[in-house]
Amino acid sequence: MEHVPPPAEELALLDRELARLDARRMQLLTRRAWLLSVLQPPATPPAAPPGRPGPAAFTPSFPSAAPVPPRSAQNVLLTLGGLLLTIAAIAFTLVSWGQMGIGGRSAVLALVTVAALATPAVLLRRGLSSTAESLGALALVLMVLDAYALHRVAAPDTGGLGFASAASAVLAVLWAAYGLALGKLRLPLPMAVVSVQFTLVLWTWAVGAQASVFAGALLLTAALDCAIALRGKGVAVRTTAAVGGCLAGAAGLLVALALSVTAGTPAAAVAPGALLLAGAAVALFGVWRAPKEFAVAGGLSAGLAVVAGVGGVLRAGAAADWSVPVYLLCGLVLLTAVRAPLPRPAGQGVLWASGVVVAGSVLSAAPAVGMTLMGPVSRLTAVWSGVPQGRARGALGLEGMEWSQLSTAPVILLVVAGLTGAAYRWWAWCVRAAGAVVSPGAAWRGAAGASALVLGWAGLLVLPVSLDAPYAVAVAVQALLVAALLAVTVRAVRLGAGPVASAALVCAVVGAVSAGTLSLAVEPATYGVFGALLVLFGAAAVVTRADAARVTRLMQAVSACAAVVCAMVLAGALGASLELATYRAAPLMLVVPTVTVLLGARLRGGPPTLPVELTGAVAGVVAVAMAVPDAPFLALVLALCGVLAAGTAVRAERRPAAGYLAVVLFVLATWVRLSASDVSAPEAYTLPVTLPALVVGVLRRRRDPAASSWTAYGAGLAATLVPSVFAAWADPSWVRPLLLGLAALVITLAGARLRLQALLLLGGAVLAMDALHELAPYVIQVVGALPRWLPPALAGLLLLVVGATYEQRLRDARRVKDALGRMR
Repeated sequence: MEHVPPPAEELALLDRELARLDARRMQLLTRRAWLLSVLQPPATPPAAPPGRPGPAAFTPSFPSAAPVPPRSAQNVLLTLGGLLLTIAAIAFTLVSWGQMGIGGRSAVLALVTVAALATPAVLLRRGLSSTAESLGALALVLMVLDAYALHRVAAPDTGGLGFASAASAVLAVLWAAYGLALGKLRLPLPMAVVSVQFTLVLWTWAVGAQASVFAGALLLTAALDCAIALRGKGVAVRTTAAVGGCLAGAAGLLVALALSVTAGTPAAAVAPGALLLAGAAVALFGVWRAPKEFAVAGGLSAGLAVVAGVGGVLRAGAAADWSVPVYLLCGLVLLTAVRAPLPRPAGQGVLWASGVVVAGSVLSAAPAVGMTLMGPVSRLTAVWSGVPQGRARGALGLEGMEWSQLSTAPVILLVVAGLTGAAYRWWAWCVRAAGAVVSPGAAWRGAAGASALVLGWAGLLVLPVSLDAPYAVAVAVQALLVAALLAVTVRAVRLGAGPVASAALVCAVVGAVSAGTLSLAVEPATYGVFGALLVLFGAAAVVTRADAARVTRLMQAVSACAAVVCAMVLAGALGASLELATYRAAPLMLVVPTVTVLLGARLRGGPPTLPVELTGAVAGVVAVAMAVPDAPFLALVLALCGVLAAGTAVRAERRPAAGYLAVVLFVLATWVRLSASDVSAPEAYTLPVTLPALVVGVLRRRRDPAASSWTAYGAGLAATLVPSVFAAWADPSWVRPLLLGLAALVITLAGARLRLQALLLLGGAVLAMDALHELAPYVIQVVGALPRWLPPALAGLLLLVVGATYEQRLRDARRVKDALGRMR
C-alpha cells in the first residue's frame, strides 16, 4: 500500500501546522497580558518628602533621554579598551621592537601573552564574562604577534608562506584547546576554525604545487569544515565552519572545473574529474543534516560537480562540436538521483542541478534558432532577388558563417523536447517516481508540455539550416511546422490545455513570420507560402469553437488577424507582379479592408470581429500611404475608404466611430481633389456642400436638441473653413483673409452665444490662424529688430510667471474645460 502523501511531506506539513499553533498561542498570551494591565488599577505613586515638590510639581520642557542599559555600556567600554590594547600591542611589536634586546623582547611578549591568557580564567570565576571576553581577544592577537616575533627572531631564513602555514595550524590547535578549557569564552573556538582555513592552502602555495594539488587542498579544507560544522561545539563554531567550507569548497570546485574544461585528452581530465567528484561528496556530506536551504544549495553544487567531472572526461574524448551534448547527457543521467538515498532537500538540489545543465544546453542552441529566425530579415532589401547557391543558408544570409559549432543544436533541442514531452505524456508515473524528492503540481505539467512543444518546433526549424538543405525544403518545412502548430493549438483549445495552446499559438505566429520572410527571396515561393498561411490561419479561426474561454478568444482573434495580414502581403505582391507603380497598387490593397468589412457584418459581434476590422483598417492606412505620391489617386483612395467606413457605420454598434471616420475621409478626399486640380477658390466647391449640410444640421438639432453640435455642424463648417485657411495662407491679397476672418468671427460669436462647442472651437481656431497669417510679417520684423537675448529672456520670464501661478492656471484650465464640456 502506497502512503499518500509521502511520510517526509506529511511530516513537513505537521511541523508547519505546529509552528502556526505556537505563533497563535504567543499572540493570545500577549493579548491576555495587555488586557490584564488595562483591568488592573494604576499603582499610587509614593508621597514626596516634606519640603520637596511632588512628581507633578516640575515637568521638564524637553523629553528625557532613555537610560543606556548597563550591560550595553559595559560592552562598549570593554570593546574599546580591548581594541586600544590590541593597537598598542601591534605598535609595540612593529615599531618599538628594535629598541630592545632579544631577552627583553621575548620576556615582554611572553609575560604579556601569559597574563592575557591566564586572566580570563580568573575573571570567569568571578562572573566578569564580558571583561574576560575582551582580554581573551587580546590574548589571541598577542599569540599572532608571538608567531610573527618567533619568525623574525628564531627562523628569519624560513620561507614566510611555509612558516605561516605551520603557525596557522599551531595557532588553530592552541586556540581550540584554550577555547575548550575555558568553555565560557565565545571567541577562541571560532578563531581556531578561521585559522585552520589557511594551513593547507598556504602549504601548497609555499611548495609551489600544481593547480590540481591546490584544488585538493581547498577541498580537504572544506571537508574539515564540514566535519566541524556537523560536530562542532556551539552555534558560532558551526556557523564559522559552514561559511569557511562554502568558500573553500566553491574555490576548489572552480579550480577543478577550469582544469577539466581545458584538458585536451581524457587522461588529463581524469584528475580534475576526480577532484570534482570528491567535491561533490564533500558537499553532500556537509548538507546531510543542514537546514533545507543549505541542503538544496549543497545538492545543487554536488550535482553540477558530478556533471562537470564525468562530462569533462567524456568531452575530452569526443569531437569539439559534441561537448554540449555530452554534458547534456550527463545532466539527464543525473535525474536518476530521485531514487538515491539522499535527504529530500539534497535530492531536490540534485534535480535542480540537472535542470540547470539542461537549461544551459538549450541556451547554447539559442544562437542557431535566432539566426534561423532573423536571417531572412537581412534580405528584405533584396526581395525576389533569388537564393544564393539555392541552399537554405544562402536564403538566410549565413553562407559565409562558421556553422560547425551550432551543428548539434537540433540534436540538443529535439532530445530535450522528447524528454519533456514524455514527462507530459506520462505525468502520473513521473510524479510517483519523484514522490520521495519533489511533488510537482498540475502547473508543472502544463509547463512541461509547453516546453516540449517550443523546443521541438525550434529543433525542427533549425534542422534544415543545420544540414544546409535546399531552399525549397527549408521553406516547405517551415510552412508544415506552422500547419502542425495550428492543428495542435486547435486540439489543445478543445481539450482545455491552456499552456500548450498558448505556446503553440505563439510558435505558429513566429514561425509564420519566419516562413513568410524566407519566402520573399523567390516570387513563386511568396505566393505559395502566404497563400498557404492565409488558408491555414483562416481555417484555424473558423474551426475553433466560440466559447467564453480566454484562450479560445485569443486563438480566434490572432488567427483571423494573421489571415488578414497574409492577405495584405498577397495584395502588395500582386501589385509588384503586375509592375504597377506604388500609388496605382493602392486600390488593390483596398480589397483587404473591403473583405474585412463584409466579414464584420457577417460575424456580427463575434470574438474576432473587432480585431479583424481593426486589422483591415490597418490595410486601409497602408493603402492611403501607398497613394500619397499621387494626389488624384490619394483622393480616390480616401473616397473609397470613406465608402467602406460608411458601410461599416450602417451597423448600429459601429455607427458612432465609423460615421465620424467616414465624414472625415470624405472631407479629406474633397480637399485633396481640389488641391490636385489646382483650384484657387475652393469656396466655390465647398460652399454648395456646406450650406445644405448646415441646413440638415439645423433640422437635426430641432428634432433632437440633445444632439452634439459636432454631429450637426462640424462636418459642414470644416468642409469650407479648413480649405479656406490653406488658401488664405497662400493668397498674397488681403481680401480673402479679411472675409475669412469676418466669417470666423461671426461663427465664433454665434458659438459663444448659442453655447455650441463646434462653432466656438472651429471659428476660434480659424480666426486665430487667420490673425497669425496677417500678423506674421510684422512679428518677423519685430523679432529681427530685437536683441538676440531678449526672446529667451521673455520666454524665461513667462515660464517663471506661469510656474509661480501654476495652481491658478490649472484651475483656470479646469474651468475652461468644464465650460466647453457643458456646451453641445
